Amino acid sequence: MVQAYILIQTEVGKATAVAEVIAEIPGVLTAEDVTGPYDVIVRAEAATVDDLGRLVAGGIQQVEGITRTLTCPVVHL
Repeated sequence: MVQAYILIQTEVGKATAVAEVIAEIPGVLTAEDVTGPYDVIVRAEAATVDDLGRLVAGGIQQVEGITRTLTCPVVHL
């Protein structure tokens, strides 16, 4: 399994709604609204890197209110 943190910026006032919608997407482990330079932080997992890309581009980025995402794959060194 490949896991990643997805850092999300949203339109003003949309963080909670975005986190709630994303939390329901299959493959998303957690979705929490936070303070700081990002508005929502998601932890997600997928079988492969390609599947993770499809989850982000085809699922998470399609949620209304998102302006930018940054995907940070988890590595075990």
